[in-house]
Amino acid sequence: MAGTKNVAATVDLKKLRPYGDIMDDGTVQLAFTLPVEPSPEAREAAIMLVQKMGFDQIKVATMEKAADGFALFVVYGNLRHTVDFTQIKVIKVEAKKRSRDEIDEIIRTQIGRKLIILGACTGYDAHTVGIDAIMNMKGFAGDYGLERYQWLDARNLGAQVLNDDLLKLAIKEKADAILVSKVVTQHNIHQRDMKDLMARAEKLGIRDKMIFVAGGPRVTHPMALECGFDAGFGVGTKPSDVASYVVEEFLRRQASGGDSSKESKREKVIAKKAEKLVKSIKAKVIKKSKAPKAKKKAKLKKLKKVK
Repeated sequence: MAGTKNVAATVDLKKLRPYGDIMDDGTVQLAFTLPVEPSPEAREAAIMLVQKMGFDQIKVATMEKAADGFALFVVYGNLRHTVDFTQIKVIKVEAKKRSRDEIDEIIRTQIGRKLIILGACTGYDAHTVGIDAIMNMKGFAGDYGLERYQWLDARNLGAQVLNDDLLKLAIKEKADAILVSKVVTQHNIHQRDMKDLMARAEKLGIRDKMIFVAGGPRVTHPMALECGFDAGFGVGTKPSDVASYVVEEFLRRQASGGDSSKESKREKVIAKKAEKLVKSIKAKVIKKSKAPKAKKKAKLKKLKKVK
């Protein structure tokens, strides 16, 4: 433990770089394929590409034939660039991580009834691997799914569930939370589906009556907030992560009389202000770019009048 503390003390968080063998050496392992046969020229091409990425002391550890016309490379290099870790601010889901037993006990003692959670892969997305990992009893990575919780009534609706059908069922069953899984992301179809769901929920008057959570490999918390959801979870999320958030958010709303998340609202307001500011700046830039043209036109008019 003492050794770990000493190492941590030597880290310059204002100039953070990858760690390989020595602190601040910036060593990184890269693996990529080039669409050429393995050759000395191919090796040099790989080195040149890695140099352009910002690496020094480049070593090609492996160059192998991956297939006809393809060469696989494993390359080591020392990254020149750094980041200021102390300045990084991330909008993330704020919820204390709890175990299944802790969550069940909180629901039993502080809520007194099972929470109803509906999960679905919506739209025409047929990939259920994400929603199954969260909902199914066996769970994911040794973390039991929501169906195994004694005080959760978790129902996995499967794939290709239309937004209207999901919301109608949620109203009928008096759901407390809706989990939406989005895997297919071509042409940002996942975002369009998510925004459509929330627009429909708003029209039905249930936007603030239920907790809306999105998840998927390309889903982030900020993106979910932008689409109108209360929270977003990405790759590596475990069932207990989602359950911890849902229970904490339910209790927060219960304490505040059922209002939707104040923090989420604050973040959305900030995002809208930022969007307005960007639009304002763009408008000013366009106005400035048009100003010289307008002056030229005015001068031309004056010259015509003089003539």
